[in-house]
Parts: sequence; structure tokens; C-alpha cells
Amino acid sequence: MTSLDAGIAEPAHLPRLLSLAPGLALTAAIAGAAFALRLVPGVATLSPMILAVLLGVVLHNLFGAPKAAREGVAFSLRFVLRSSIILLGLQITAGQAAALGVGGLAAIAVALVSTLAFTILIGRALGVSRGLALLIGVGTSICGASAVLAAKAATAGDDEDAAYAVACVTVFGTLAMFAYPLAQSFLHLSPRAYGLWAGSSIHEIAQAVAAAFQGGGDAGQFGTIAKLTRVAMMAPVVIVLGEMSGRLGLVGEGERRRPPFPWFLIGFLALAALNSLVAIPHEIAAPIGVGASFLLSMAMAAMGLHTDLRHIRSRGLGPLALGLLASLFICGFSLVMVRLIP
Repeated sequence: MTSLDAGIAEPAHLPRLLSLAPGLALTAAIAGAAFALRLVPGVATLSPMILAVLLGVVLHNLFGAPKAAREGVAFSLRFVLRSSIILLGLQITAGQAAALGVGGLAAIAVALVSTLAFTILIGRALGVSRGLALLIGVGTSICGASAVLAAKAATAGDDEDAAYAVACVTVFGTLAMFAYPLAQSFLHLSPRAYGLWAGSSIHEIAQAVAAAFQGGGDAGQFGTIAKLTRVAMMAPVVIVLGEMSGRLGLVGEGERRRPPFPWFLIGFLALAALNSLVAIPHEIAAPIGVGASFLLSMAMAAMGLHTDLRHIRSRGLGPLALGLLASLFICGFSLVMVRLIP
């Protein structure tokens, strides 16, 4: 190679970027379409993450994902996912959690752990694979699709298990979003109690907040704080599950290696701590929040592009029944806890 050739040689990282570009463009386009669909009347009740995974599933199963996009799609499901979860830390502060009081925090924590344990045990009785039962339990007990993705990344879980778990928590979380305001009409909970109930038991952030505000402004504020507190609990819970999953066989019969430590959750906690210590201007925090949602939607699109509906159908109704039972459990258990706390 001449000195001139060396001077004009391509940077070493350029081939890597070129190989990632088609897949990243595809997942970004699907995420953009998901955001655009929310402008359609009636569709705004679904989060862009849910719409992105649905679009990815449809595209993959009708047309198949382009071969040139495979590397970038896999990158979206790994690096883009972890980056987006780190950014979610900026939505949470320690002060928000403190506003719930000791009783409120205890109710959320006990309901979370009890629901996770219940789902894993009932999943075993229903013959649901341990990895899928774990993901349904995490999604139901913590924060829906975000928690499913975090747990999948931390436990080296299966893409199709994660897609099925997301579908379960989406269906039953959406039903809860409409059912809770109707139930409030005869339960006669105080605004604080109703907000805590919605925030501590409905799956997705958007679903929980929408249902909580149906009880009024005060209920909406308590519901939002309770839900974000559950999101903050995602990091320690998923880290523990990641460390225990290989030893306890929670990720399936064939999985024996120890999953990598989920360092991205440490980043999540670090940003939550920063947000608690430093008042980040809304003009900065709001765009970052939208960016995190967009990156999560890209990861969900990538998951959909990895999902074969034939494999999901072959699992039968057991996982769907497990999602229903888990949702009913956290609904009833959280209601009891809310009624018990002062």
C-alpha cells in the first residue's frame, strides 16, 4: 500500500457503521410510524412501544426482515435497548418516592415481590416455561414492556418469550386501564388510595397514569408517583434476577451459562440519583424523555422483527392464562394493601 493509499484508507469503524445502518434505519422507521399512529383518534391509548412491536411482528411475518438489516436490528435489541433504559432514570427522583410515605412504599414493594413470586409458581403449575413465566411476572409486577426488555437483557432471555410477555401485559394492562375507573365508582376509594391502587398495579406507565387521572387530579398525581416508584424498583429486582437466573434455572432448561451483569441498570440508577440531586430543567428533561421512548420503540420494533407467530401459537393458552391470573393477583393484592395502609 502506498503512502497515498494509507492516507485515504477508510476508518476502521466505517464498515461496521455501514453494516448497522440498514437495520437501524428500519427500526427507526418503524418507531417513527408508531409515534405517528398515535395521532389517529383512539390509538393514543397505546404506547409507541406497543405499536412498534406490533408493526415489527406484522412486517416480519408477512414479508420477512431484509437480510441486510439483520445486524442493525440485533444492535437495536442490545445496545439501543440498554441506552434507552439508562435514560429512563431521568424520569424518577427520590423525592417522588418519599411523597408516598412508608406505607405507600411498603404496599408497592410487597405487591411487586408477591406478584413476581406468584407468577413464577403458577407458571410452573400451568406448564409455562420458566423463562416466559419470569418475563410475564416482571412485566406485570413492575412496568410492562420496559421491564420485560430489561429482564430479557439481564437474563439472556428468548426474543419470542419477550414478545409473548409484552403481548400479555399489554392486553391485560389495557383492560385494567378501562376497568379501574369503573371499579372506583363502587369502591369509593379516596383520591390517594385510588391513585396508589392504579399506580401500584397497572402495568404500563401510560396505562397507569391514564387510569389514575380518571379519579381526579390528586389521584392522578399519586398514581404517577406510585408508578414511577415501581419503575425505580426495576433496577434492583432485575439485577437480582439476572444473578439468580442461571443458578435457579429461571431462563429455561438449556440455559446454563451465567448471564452478563446488567451494567445498564447501574446507569439507570445513576441517572435517577443525579435527577434527585440536581434540578434538571424541563427543557432538557422533556426531550430526553421523548428520546428514551423513541429508542425503546426501536428496541421493541427489533423484537417484533425477531418474532415468529407460528412459534408463539405453538405455546397454547397457558401463558395467556398466566398473564390473566398475574394481572388479577396484583389488582386484588394491591387493593388490599391500599386499604390497609393509613
